[in-house]
Amino acid sequence: MGQPETKKLICPRCKGNGFFKVKESVERQVDKVVQCPMCSSQGEIDEEKANTIYVDADGVHRVH
Repeated sequence: MGQPETKKLICPRCKGNGFFKVKESVERQVDKVVQCPMCSSQGEIDEEKANTIYVDADGVHRVH
């Protein structure tokens, strides 16, 4: 038998999109698309990595 398949969870940082938008500057009101470093732009993370804490503009979060 091979390795058991790792369960995937939706990435909490990009919410499954693989990217997110950030304001380039307050004056210009232009959004810049950034690839998600948490899931490597896949939109999902391994359940094994889910017991981590991350910080974003909304505060500190624990990945469930």
